[in-house]
This record gives sequence, structure tokens and C-alpha cells, in this order.
Amino acid sequence: MSIAIVSIENRAAFSAATVLGGELVLHAQPRSALDWISLVRQGIAAGAVDAAVRLVGIGQSELARALDIPERTLARRKKEGVLNRDESGKLVRLARIIERAAEVFEDGHAALDWLKAPNAALGGVSPISLLDTELGADAVMNTLGRIEHGVFA
Repeated sequence: MSIAIVSIENRAAFSAATVLGGELVLHAQPRSALDWISLVRQGIAAGAVDAAVRLVGIGQSELARALDIPERTLARRKKEGVLNRDESGKLVRLARIIERAAEVFEDGHAALDWLKAPNAALGGVSPISLLDTELGADAVMNTLGRIEHGVFA
């Protein structure tokens, strides 16, 4: 019974909302795609950047590269307090992929390691390095689906 509790707690710790700082930062508890759309449209609080950096274990410059957002822009947004719609969408895309990887690997830390490591199925690059485009994010999600179903990935 304790194993199931740990697994559920681990997955909750890597939910998309938690990756972005939870209700404290988001000022909401998004549960559906429509909730996320609303948050993206209004702009996510810049504190979500710091939350993602801490959880993923990368520097802000690496996060900026992964999201294809200039580092100076991220620094400016942190001063302004809110990301614009496009930047918010990119950050949510990262958070949702982290959440999905944690579901597939049933371990958030293993998921983060996988996201940062070179992957043969993705041309030898790390999954996180592909998240700067929608097509790259789709390739990562497809690879996660293949792993989940036991197909070589």
C-alpha cells in the first residue's frame, strides 16, 4: 500500500501545475485543457519560470534555449511579473511533457533524467532540446507513447 501512495505522490509532484509552481504561482488549479488555455491567454506569472528551473534542475539559460525564448526576455518578464501568451504556451508545453514523462516512467526523477539525456530514437539529441518547436514536442510525446507501449524508443 505504501508503494502506491509514493507513486501517486510522485506523480502529483510532477503534475504540469506543480512544475509551474502550483496554485501559489498560477493563482488557479487547472484541471482541463480549457483551464490551461485560459491561463495561457491571460499570461502565466513569471514565478513559474523559477519553479520550472528548480524542478527540472537546469539553469535559466538552458530553460530559455529549450523554450526558444531569449534569456534577456525571460529576465525582463520576471521583472514585469507575467509572461506573454506565446511564452506562457511554451512553458505549459514543457510542463505537460514533464507530467507525461513522469506518468510513463512512473517516477518523476527518472522522467527528468530521460528528458535531459541524448536519445537514439530522437536522432541522438535530448528530448528537452526539441521542445523549442511544436513538431519537436510532438516527437517527444510520440516517443513517450512508444515507450509506454513497449516499442523500441
